Amino acid sequence: MAAAGRIVTMLFAYALASAAASTVFTLGMLNPHWDDVSAAGFPPAAAWAIVAVGAAIIAAAAFLPALAIVAIAETFALRSVLVYAALGGALALAMSYGIDLSSDMSEPDTYFSHERQLFAASGIAGGLVYWLFAGRRAGAWTKSG
Repeated sequence: MAAAGRIVTMLFAYALASAAASTVFTLGMLNPHWDDVSAAGFPPAAAWAIVAVGAAIIAAAAFLPALAIVAIAETFALRSVLVYAALGGALALAMSYGIDLSSDMSEPDTYFSHERQLFAASGIAGGLVYWLFAGRRAGAWTKSG
């Protein structure tokens, strides 16, 4: 029974982490152009709609890699906030590069572009939110945890 409750907690924390990552990414993309966006009559509610759609996309795209990370964290009872922040940032950054990590190596301007920095920041935010709701009790559902 404890394992079923833990799974529900982890899914809830993953949904909140996806929402946090989407919020950071959306606000980071809009921030440099906020004056232009607000002058054009962009309603703030539209930004939250973008966050909601982005959270669903992030949750779907990152589910399997995040599941692997969570399984490892639960198995070894990793409870450090730094682990979740680092792995969240690394996962989001790796997903931003896709399969071909070497494609942008020759151009430093695109290698660490604004978008890639936002991917890393949103992954870190997602990892921190996941840790807050589920990661700090990783492995506690086992008899030895």
